[in-house]
Amino acid sequence: MNPNPDTPTDIAVAVTTDYVPGQSIPEARRYVYAYTITISNQGPRGAQLLSRHWIIKDEAERTQEVMGEGVVGEQPYIAPGEHYTYTSGVVLETETGLMQGSYQMRDDDGRVFDAAIPAFALVPPHAVH
Repeated sequence: MNPNPDTPTDIAVAVTTDYVPGQSIPEARRYVYAYTITISNQGPRGAQLLSRHWIIKDEAERTQEVMGEGVVGEQPYIAPGEHYTYTSGVVLETETGLMQGSYQMRDDDGRVFDAAIPAFALVPPHAVH
């Protein structure tokens, strides 16, 4: 939710996911996924990513909540018309899951706002119909 309606929220978040079979051990209930996120600034002001908030849910409805500064050790500044891409990972106890969340951002005017990370599925290729 954007606490300040005057703050631009023209931050777009795109996600791709990959199941990592070489690190997954299904018989031990370990399913590893890599996800690549591209954050694009489509607004008139630059913005710095301050922190992240993830909600990760597996198919058994177990929920993990992850909060922390930056992403992959960085707090990138994204100028208008620019984008920032990073890759990270998650481990689930079930074969499939769902992730969503938000990034807390600060624009050039010092206003803080949340940029939504739309929900995305974590599904291995053999489970896609």
